[in-house]
Amino acid sequence: MMRLGIFARTFERQTFEGTFDAVKLLGLDCLQFNFSCAGLPTVPEVVEPALIRRIRTELEKRSLSMAAISGTCNLIHPDPGQRVSYVKRLQRLIGICGELGTTVVTLCTGTRDAQDMWRGHAENDSAEAWRDLRISLDALVPIAEKYNIILGIEPEPGNVVASAEKARRLLNEMKTRSLRIVFDAANLVQTRGASVQQEILEKAFDLLGAEIVLAHAKDLTGQAPGLSREQLDYALYFSLLHQAGFDGAVILHGFSEAEISGSVSFLRAQLSATSQGFVQKPNAVLHPR
Repeated sequence: MMRLGIFARTFERQTFEGTFDAVKLLGLDCLQFNFSCAGLPTVPEVVEPALIRRIRTELEKRSLSMAAISGTCNLIHPDPGQRVSYVKRLQRLIGICGELGTTVVTLCTGTRDAQDMWRGHAENDSAEAWRDLRISLDALVPIAEKYNIILGIEPEPGNVVASAEKARRLLNEMKTRSLRIVFDAANLVQTRGASVQQEILEKAFDLLGAEIVLAHAKDLTGQAPGLSREQLDYALYFSLLHQAGFDGAVILHGFSEAEISGSVSFLRAQLSATSQGFVQKPNAVLHPR
């Protein structure tokens, strides 16, 4: 059965223990962890063994699980030295996942933009960009296979893997079960608009539904609360996840802390409706990123 979780970095706390308390207070039992919550870069150079043990212990004290850990960095950065550095850091991160209690590392497939790894660039569609992504992943997949870790790639409008079609192509080329999909419906819908979201999402699930290891939940970028005609259809989204046989974590993100409680309640109602075998049209909206 699908369960709700949240990005740990949604909360601004002095300690990761405080962050875990905030997650627990929402009644959630899982999260996507980010080392920034522990005062380190998202993909740190070194993580002390004592810190790894503390994180695992504090999660277990609260009966929380780490559905995934963020390994987001620019895998096709225009500076080759930066790419090599990121890959080495990710290799070390993959190696400690078991000690942290997770089996999923989420990745950013990257952009040629040197300053912002979420911003698009004209060269993202080039053969060279695809080649560099493959080189980065070719260095990560064997480590993931060694440690039985899944690398989750997420189609993002500003990245080299910007569509379900490109994600399918990458999976076909890599031919490994250690590379799977982080599915975020809003990423795919926002490029063409909410009016055609059923067509977009059904096609994306046809291509990727069997490969989903983690689902993300945020609303359409730039849409104000109350504009129901522009809202993401969560009833449709969760129904498609259910039909695809997905029973993992649905991770909320892209919200301020003040908006989270209402969003959690709304999504719980949608998940409940899906699990009861009927589709309930949303009567509320989540806030945009």
